[in-house]
Amino acid sequence: MKEENPNSQSVSYLKSLNDKQKEAVLSTDGPLLILAGAGAGKTKTVTHRILHLIHKGVSPDQILAITFTNKAAKEMRERVYHAISTSQELNLPVAEGARPFVSTFHSLGVHILKEHAQLFGYNRNFSIYDRGDSKSAVKEAIVTSGYDPKQYEPGKILGIISREKGNYVSQEEYEAKNGDEYFGGIVSNVWRLYDGILKKDKAFDFDDLLFKAAELLAKNPEIRSKYQQRWKYVHIDEYQDTNKVQYNMAKYLVGPEQNLAVVGDIDQNIYSWRGADIKNILNFEQDYPGAKVVLLEQNYRSTQNILSVANSIISKNIHRREKNLFTENGEGEKITTYTAYDETDEASFVANTVRDLIREGAKASEIAILYRANFQSRALEEAFLTRELPYQLLGTKFYERKEIKDVLSYLKLALNPDQNADIKRVINIPARGIGKVTLLKIMEGKAEELTDSVKIKFNEFRLILKDIASEINRGTQGQTDLLAKKPSEIIKFVLTRSGIEAMYKFGKEEDEERLENVRELVSIATKFDHLTAPEGIEKLIEEASLSSDQDEIKENEAVRLMTVHASKGLEFDTVFISGLEQDLFPHAKMNEGTLSGEESEEERRLFYVALTRARKKLYLSYAQTRTIYGNKQVNIPSEFLNEIEPDFIEQKEQVSGIKSIFIDF
Repeated sequence: MKEENPNSQSVSYLKSLNDKQKEAVLSTDGPLLILAGAGAGKTKTVTHRILHLIHKGVSPDQILAITFTNKAAKEMRERVYHAISTSQELNLPVAEGARPFVSTFHSLGVHILKEHAQLFGYNRNFSIYDRGDSKSAVKEAIVTSGYDPKQYEPGKILGIISREKGNYVSQEEYEAKNGDEYFGGIVSNVWRLYDGILKKDKAFDFDDLLFKAAELLAKNPEIRSKYQQRWKYVHIDEYQDTNKVQYNMAKYLVGPEQNLAVVGDIDQNIYSWRGADIKNILNFEQDYPGAKVVLLEQNYRSTQNILSVANSIISKNIHRREKNLFTENGEGEKITTYTAYDETDEASFVANTVRDLIREGAKASEIAILYRANFQSRALEEAFLTRELPYQLLGTKFYERKEIKDVLSYLKLALNPDQNADIKRVINIPARGIGKVTLLKIMEGKAEELTDSVKIKFNEFRLILKDIASEINRGTQGQTDLLAKKPSEIIKFVLTRSGIEAMYKFGKEEDEERLENVRELVSIATKFDHLTAPEGIEKLIEEASLSSDQDEIKENEAVRLMTVHASKGLEFDTVFISGLEQDLFPHAKMNEGTLSGEESEEERRLFYVALTRARKKLYLSYAQTRTIYGNKQVNIPSEFLNEIEPDFIEQKEQVSGIKSIFIDF
């Protein structure tokens, strides 16, 4: 790894960096591993590294940066573009017009597949199945195979297929290894038919966006070389969360110069359950000999008290690189702990404290309530509703609402009329009286066999799609005499032409919220109004397909309620971590007894992530009794609570009037 002459540090954009950040920025050639602790300014470091590469003369469009979430990609993209446009030291106009490619892994997969869609027999407007679409298709494959979907649950088989694709295993490879086993044979048959449904629908599922892109790069040296020449410098954020297929995508994208910079934190590896392999970051120096390692330990987010507790908790893990976070933010407040009688008492404590904080001037949006399992939100929501406190529950995705998926299906069919999953979804929305037998004939391409009355209904549906397609293509491809429409205007047209708006406007009382949601889609589409309609609509559909929980965070004053997993990458002034009971957090899986060593370490990393979301204040609570699956169980405090030094804690007394049944921890 070549590090530049220290004299280059005189440029102004390097002056805001600490010594370790500067070292990472100046190490531009060859493989680089940046081990960045929570709140250590990794996005700033990567942004400045990209800026420095451009300052050296690297063309911006030769730089690739990959993140894991849309939120992180958006933040990095905005920072990079702002830095490029405002820097007085770049060699403009070299940088003008050209931009680094900043995206998530999945968006990158979509980009690569769109550029080579013809190799799969698709056009660039292929469909992307969400989990609901995939589950329905797997169920269809189970039935076609002659199995009972009640006996072989579609979600379970889809989970196996998804996991194998994430491990970079194809259907053929899985069948060769597991096909002779009873259940393995069932999965193999269903998987083969499921792939056939996808191909017939000219669609990829969410896992294919990575698997097929990686396979394309692996099997086509010319294509692989093209991208290696296009992107001379590759950056990957959250490298500890990469799975096998992402690891291989990165390997194929890096050229012979091995200009790969990865950023990660072993202590924040919390996604093994979805295939993330901690070995990818632990073995980076073996995979890329001669790699330089830079350790970022200065934290800019939290107080020292919070960091001291986090350091102590994570130090007990074995599979990690030694790291000790420190800050110049000051010691800060002690961590408040609360022993509740039950989940209702715990929720009351949280809600009352939040109410007091807001009354004292705290912003609701700077407060987060974290929990290990989704079911814990019920008691918390009830407490917030009773006190009329503003909150947002993360977990229900806007784009997964039925009415939103319906509108998007009309758009997708206008671009690509052959997508059976979308035809099935909206051919009777609004109701057209097209039955199952008729639908089956349509999906099999036998529309000529329909009765005259049904043909009229089907032709009306096709005319709607044709009209939407005409609106999308205004000003392009033979319609140059017409003024192109903005994506938001296209959505308005879809709502009226399809009949969806009228259906909800004159529907039942509960349809009012659905109408508000579909109209909100118009507002969302304005983000793409600077693009011409076909491209803008494509981008809107892509965003919907790749959305995550964090994309649901609204710009409003509301307390955020979410799982610890969903909080990764976020930060708040005040954080509550609830349900700190042994077997809940750390979480012991149902009927599986004690945790393995690897599972135990991941639970500890998860608690570390939860702690380091807080800037100023932490509240930790546990309930002595909690009703789970209808049974009230008695709990002991989490081992994590018992490991915190008493000097960092202040115990909050119970105010419910119910005596504690345990000695406080």
